[in-house]
Amino acid sequence: MDDIVFVGDMSWDETFTVSHFPDPDEKVSARGLIDGFGGVAANSAVAAVRAGAAVAFMGRVGQDDMSRQADKHMRDHDIRTMLVRADGMLCRVVSIVEPHGEKRLVLYPGVSIYPEPEDLSSLSLEGSFHLHTAIYGPAGRPLIEMAKKADLSWSLDLEPATFPEGIEQLDYAIDGASVLFVNDRAAALIGEAPVARLEAMGAHSVVRTRGPLGAEYHAAGTVTHIPAPEGLPVRDTTGAGDCLAGWFLAGLSRGVCPAVALEDAVLAATLSCGAKGAQTAYPTLKQLNHEKEKRAK
Repeated sequence: MDDIVFVGDMSWDETFTVSHFPDPDEKVSARGLIDGFGGVAANSAVAAVRAGAAVAFMGRVGQDDMSRQADKHMRDHDIRTMLVRADGMLCRVVSIVEPHGEKRLVLYPGVSIYPEPEDLSSLSLEGSFHLHTAIYGPAGRPLIEMAKKADLSWSLDLEPATFPEGIEQLDYAIDGASVLFVNDRAAALIGEAPVARLEAMGAHSVVRTRGPLGAEYHAAGTVTHIPAPEGLPVRDTTGAGDCLAGWFLAGLSRGVCPAVALEDAVLAATLSCGAKGAQTAYPTLKQLNHEKEKRAK
């Protein structure tokens, strides 16, 4: 039985730390390199497991070496996998990070950016309670229909690349969604009063992530603001939003109220910024509780 099923992208990430972003035709030597698996959905799945949830992941992989390692990687994190193999390569992401944590990314989608509609025959939602995804393709519509038919709640990560033709292209998934996760870049693309617009489209609640300002939970006409904790280092913000989403959903799956779940999620995401990389930096429930005990003294 799974608390949360994550459907979507998996990638192989290479994170380079540099003194500054290169100018045109400039070569900058990296001060550090960390590589490992990533992807919006895969990251959130790992974060949710570390937060104590029972998790499954469904996605596409290719035929390359990284794809062959993907299943073992997820299972090593106690994640039940439903992977569909296709011709091609796993998604690749190169992140360039400055010393203060600012990053730039280059992505090659490969075959693993999102399942195809026919791949959904490999997806089982039996015994699950919640579905989370960031929709990058036509499988989004039948996926949401599957969640409705199985009587599952669902949530979306509204990455800017998921609605290149405007937010209305995701109206079928926003209407009835229990939670939408929106960062400042996505909010700017949605336009004026983005949260109000998403609520008018039928979203039950919105988590707006604000980077160093923390995050906000919007529901039923109320706003709960959780500031980012002070005194923690920021070395790499890669995957911090995915960490927050996984932690928040894991908290809800345990029956924690949204305000407390978001407080834990903001702390977890901030802790993840203190180390390089994405999944490798995500805290466990034990580590988070230890940090909370330190801050309570």
